[in-house]
Amino acid sequence: MRTIILKSASSYLLPVLLLFSVFILLRGHYLPGGGFVGGLVAAIAFVLDAFSNGLDKAKKILKFHPGFLMPVGLSVAFLSGISPLVFADLPMMTGIWAENPIPVIGAIGSPLFFDIGVYLVVIGSSLTIIFTISESL
Repeated sequence: MRTIILKSASSYLLPVLLLFSVFILLRGHYLPGGGFVGGLVAAIAFVLDAFSNGLDKAKKILKFHPGFLMPVGLSVAFLSGISPLVFADLPMMTGIWAENPIPVIGAIGSPLFFDIGVYLVVIGSSLTIIFTISESL
């Protein structure tokens, strides 16, 4: 199913979908969205690229196995969960926030880093499953 229309459209859609997934990730700790939905959108962007340009080219864009993102994401989420216990003497999974917000992004806090961890885990697990199934066909 490698048509010229899909191939040319996917070259434009990949960066747009990745940017949209980051937008959803950053929007998540204020409004609906976050790491899970943003990770799914990012995974869909790479799957679309794999459908249009082939699995090998999609793997070259990633530069590493997507399964590597799972332990990295779990580590980020775990560290953000215990950071209130270590830095503020608060219970685990309590949100702690930086004093000064960053323009456009807003207040940086432990929930944002937890969402980033979820984002990485969802991308890694989704792409590992889909790429493994695609290789076996």
